Formats: sequence, C-alpha cells, structure tokens
Amino acid sequence: MKFKIQPGESVGIVAAQSIGEPGTQMTMRTFHYAGVAEQVPTGLPRLIELVDVRKEPKKPLIEIHFKKSYSKSRKKVEELLSKIEAIYLSDVAKVKEVMEKNRILIKLDEKRAKALGITISDVSAAIKGAGKRSRKGNMVAITLPKKDPKALRKLYIKIKKTLVRGVDGITKAVVAEDDGEYFVRASGFNITGALKLEEVDASRVFTNNIKEIEKVFGIEAARNALLREIKQVLYMQKLYVDIRHLMVLADALCFSGKVLNVGRHGLAGKKASILARAAFEETVKHLVSAAAKAEEDRLHGIAENIIVGKTVPVGTGRVTLEFVPPKEE
Repeated sequence: MKFKIQPGESVGIVAAQSIGEPGTQMTMRTFHYAGVAEQVPTGLPRLIELVDVRKEPKKPLIEIHFKKSYSKSRKKVEELLSKIEAIYLSDVAKVKEVMEKNRILIKLDEKRAKALGITISDVSAAIKGAGKRSRKGNMVAITLPKKDPKALRKLYIKIKKTLVRGVDGITKAVVAEDDGEYFVRASGFNITGALKLEEVDASRVFTNNIKEIEKVFGIEAARNALLREIKQVLYMQKLYVDIRHLMVLADALCFSGKVLNVGRHGLAGKKASILARAAFEETVKHLVSAAAKAEEDRLHGIAENIIVGKTVPVGTGRVTLEFVPPKEE
C-alpha cells in the first residue's frame, strides 16, 4: 500500500526532478561495446538523443539473435553473419569512369574479394539494369548507349553503392556471446531486412534506433525500447533512478500513438493550454494564433495557473472545501 500514489500527487514534476538532477552529474565517459570497436554515445548526449527522438542515432547499433537451433553453435552464427553483413561494390572492387569512351570499368580487388568469398560473377549479377555489359577476367565494363556525362556520373555513384551481398544498412558485424548463446552485433539498422532471413528470431531483434522499432513493431515496442535505453544510459553511469519516473517519461512521449519528442514540435508544442505553450517557446506565435482562432484556455494545468496566479491543481490544490454552517436549533 505504501507504494500507491496519493490522489493529486505531482508525478510529472517529481519524475522531472528525479531524472534532471542526476542528469547534471553525468560524466562524459565513453564505453566500448564488447567486440564492436564503435564508441556508442552514452551519458548526456545519448539521453538528449533519446528524449529528442532523433530520426537516426549518431551511432546506430543492431543486435540480431537467432533461433535456438542456430544460436548455440558459433560456426553456424559465423555463416549467418556473412549473409547479414552488407558488402557493397566499393568494398570489393575499384570503380572507374572513362568519360571519353562513355563507359564505367569495375575491377575486382582479388585479395579483398577472396577474403569475403565474392567472385566476379557475384559482382556482375549485382549490377542490374545498367548499360551494355562486357566481362574480361576480373573486370566488368559497362558502356552506355549514348554519350551523356550526367547519366554516366549518376550510374557511377549508383554502382559504387550497389549491394553485392548481405542486408542493406548493416555493416561492421561481429559475433558476440551472452549466456552461452551466440548472436550478431553490428553497426547500422535494418530490422525489415534482417527479418527476411528465416534463421533470425524475430522476437529478439533489437536496435537502439527508436523510430525504426516504432516503424516495424509499433508504439508499445517503441515505448519499451525507449524505457530500456533511458534506463541503460542512467544505470551505466551508476545513477539508479527509480524505474517508475522513467516510465512516466516514456509514457508521456508515447501516449498519443506515435513517439513524440519533448520539444516544441512534440510534447511541449501539443499541450492543451495556450498559456503553457506560450510559456515554453515561440510565445508571440502561440498568442497570435490563439487570438486569431478565438481559442479558450480552461486553466486545467499547472503552468497556466502559475502564470495567472491561481492555486495550482496539485495535491491539496485539487480539493475544494465547502463550509456548511450548523443549523440553529
């Protein structure tokens, strides 16, 4: 019973203080994920990235777990890794444009290609819908039908980014182990692409990109991912904030059905009260637009009551008392 919240308790303010105060103590330590030599943003920069719900994190990561029949064997997981890690044409071949002959030359880097198990046939098969192709030894030449430097340059850029093998957007993959199970941890993200492999356990694919999780798995999964990531950032710095404060934050960001950020384009800009919106940012804009539309402010919130100097509807301020005088006998 002691854990139940009293009616009128200002949970938002308490949560904000409980996250904000330790947030000022955060060190800027960076942290190496085992295996991935990428430094993952932690501390304050990552926390800001999360509450701003950026379209893409600075260093996106993805963890891909496999079904039980594969995950126990390192060899099987390594074989699957080669199916997952994206290899682009520019990784295994030199691409050169020859303007005067109106053609593009692709020369296979045999040493790199052999290490990655890629042949000239794979390269040739990856190039789709280009001009006239001719193959000689470890080279492929593509000639365009008519002279057009602009089209040649466009094709050159497109060919360099052509995917030869793997899942687009997932690079620098390594095999990691946790509790006797092997899985793949990689840079980048592409859940939809990873799920096309039938060996992948769809219920255990995770990325630190909240927007991608929302897009593929929906709002509830995004809310859980947001909660997990915020908790991880704080706990990694040994700041043990009660999980319920973080839940208030995660729920506030996700309650509308899509993940909003904290700023003026999200939560703060979508408040019901005009005065509360104006108190945050772009004051004149909010007041002018409210005046033009003849909007009303019912003063139900906290910020707007402070502005007009009324009792704040929190705690005892939510209770109204009425005095009934005793009847005279």
